[in-house]
Formats: sequence, C-alpha cells, structure tokens
Amino acid sequence: MTAALDIAGLTKSFGEKVAVDHVELTVPQGSFYGLVGQNGAGKTTTLSMAVGLLRPDGGSARIFGADVWADPSGAKRLVGVLPDGLAMPERLTGREVLTYLGLLRGLEKDVVAARAEELLSVLELDGAEKTLVVEYSTGMRKKIGLATALLHGPKLLVLDEPFEAVDPVSAATIKTILRGFVASGGSIVLSSHVMALVEQLCDHVAVIDGGRVAAAGPLKEVRGDATLEDRFVELVGSATTGTKGLSWL
Repeated sequence: MTAALDIAGLTKSFGEKVAVDHVELTVPQGSFYGLVGQNGAGKTTTLSMAVGLLRPDGGSARIFGADVWADPSGAKRLVGVLPDGLAMPERLTGREVLTYLGLLRGLEKDVVAARAEELLSVLELDGAEKTLVVEYSTGMRKKIGLATALLHGPKLLVLDEPFEAVDPVSAATIKTILRGFVASGGSIVLSSHVMALVEQLCDHVAVIDGGRVAAAGPLKEVRGDATLEDRFVELVGSATTGTKGLSWL
C-alpha cells in the first residue's frame, strides 16, 4: 500500500545551522500520526518541506506517491495543510475566505458554497457570519484554518500545532472533526509538543530531536511500558536533570 506521506532524506540548513538532518519518515494510510519534539527540534521545518512550503536542500517527499517537488499540483491536490502561524485574508469573513480559496483551487461555485456552509456549521463558525477574520479569536482562526485545509476534500491532513492557544470547547470540536476524518479513511500528521494530546489522538508517533528522528512507529511500540512523556524525556534528555532550584525558593 502506498504511504500517505513518505519522507526520504529531507535536509535543510539555515547558514551553519542544520535544522533538519536527513529525516526519514513513513506515514501509513489511515493513520493518525503524531510528530513530537521540543521547540526548535525541526518539526515545522520538516512539515513545511514535506508539503511544498519550503524547498529542501536535499531529499524528497511523496504524498500518496506524488512527488511534492516534481509534481507539486498532483501532490497538493491530495493534501490539506494547517501551518503554524497561518496567514489569512483578514479583511474577509470566514465564508468569503472559503469561497475565495475554493474558487482559486478550481472547485465549482455551487460545490464551494455547499462545502463552505457545512464547514462553517460543523466548526461552529456560522454564528460569526458577518465577523471579519481579523476579529476572530485564536480558536476561531484555528477552526477557519482547518476549514480551508478540508475544503477541497484531501486524503491527507498535515497540521502544525493545531491546538496551540485553543480553548477547551474549540479543541473538543476540532478533535471530533479529526477523528471523523480518520474514521472515514483519511490520514493525518499532527505536530505537537504536548505529549498527552498525542497519546489521546494518535496511533503512530515520531520523536524529532535536533533535526533527526530519534524514534518512530506505532505509539505503543515507541512508548513501551512508559508514558509517551517519560519515553520522550528518555530519548531527548531532560533539561532539568542535575539542575539546581532557585536560591530564594
């Protein structure tokens, strides 16, 4: 079976800093795959290269067999992306954003209208019909970003920190949508540094440390008999090990 996402030898440097160092990763079809690591570990850079947002110095990425750089149109038809710090046309309403992006992707006008209506309703954004995106809360921005990623009916979702700064109610809604997407045959790659969230949602996980894959595979195999957090600390090292407390506390 063709992998939903196949990353082979991806490498990226910024000056003398190696951000991603020959990353190898295979995301099976139908999996909910968690990518975990400390801030600055290379998660965002890896995903940006994997979906065509950042050109790698070396290596390749394929989405259901379509090479992201040799066949960008074919690959991008298959993937929906929610990048960290997503930029939006902020002087439009949520419906206008979906309409604009849907037509830009070449979808028929009536298809865009029907999907936008359903997405706004399911993601509980229909109550903000006249609100511009610039006035959206963080949770609302994450949800409209997810809506744009789902609009064209992708087979793979790549989500970079989709729950960061999101309130519990919005988070619950997003989790329900994502579980439904996987249950219906979709595949998801989710980047996070929150271990409990990944354990709750994902069936596969990869630990990124210093731009390299420290461990990858089914969640139960990677964490073993420990929690994912304990296994993560074991793999990447604890920043607090051997440190002293503050002198005045």
